[in-house]
Amino acid sequence: METYTILRQFADSWGLLAMFLFFGAVILHTFRPGSGAKSKDIAQIPLRHVDHPDDVENSPEPKTSKNEAGS
Repeated sequence: METYTILRQFADSWGLLAMFLFFGAVILHTFRPGSGAKSKDIAQIPLRHVDHPDDVENSPEPKTSKNEAGS
């Protein structure tokens, strides 16, 4: 048999099965319980401001006196 024929038969049978199992594993990993919050956090990474940490809204305002703010 030629190499092409052997590889084609392998891809038609076991290659297809391997790709299907990999796809199924990725889907199960993505939709597993408890991954929703992590996925939402990862989806927001490009929208975060670079100069501030993630919890800027919850942090207290910096205390500055009136003299420091004007100079």
